Amino acid sequence: MKRLIMMRHAKSDWSLSQEDHDRPLNTRGKNSAQMLGNWLRTQGLIPDQVLSSSAMRTRQTLDGLGLSVQARFEPALYLADPGVILDTLCGATGNVVLLLGHNPGMAMLAEGLVAQAPAHPRFQDFPTGATLVVDFDTDSWETVKPGTGRVVTFVIPKELDGSS
Repeated sequence: MKRLIMMRHAKSDWSLSQEDHDRPLNTRGKNSAQMLGNWLRTQGLIPDQVLSSSAMRTRQTLDGLGLSVQARFEPALYLADPGVILDTLCGATGNVVLLLGHNPGMAMLAEGLVAQAPAHPRFQDFPTGATLVVDFDTDSWETVKPGTGRVVTFVIPKELDGSS
């Protein structure tokens, strides 16, 4: 079995005049990343590999999670379409992989990978910090195909701070 933790980066700061790739997290995003890291640990959802976009906001989200895990920062995952994201995932080596990226590609891939979408009002738009945990009955990431994932859970940061 392979487990995928798909996470969209936390809320970024639009107030600074920086290139999109270099945009950092805002205060809310930093708090959300810490909450998501605590939630992952509490749920026993610790990845053994991270595949992340090279953007500043994904790097800072990963830092905020506070996980001690090997990360690979992939420029191809920056604003990638679902096909590129899936191709990158096919090269993963971990059993539990955290995939950290951007919309709309993450939302589209999340919807395409699962056999049945979770009954959650925010699943399709996959807001900042949205985290989907999906299991695949396979021993190799190379065999992961659309529609074969079984949803374990889906959460957004607002649910973790009680402001939903």
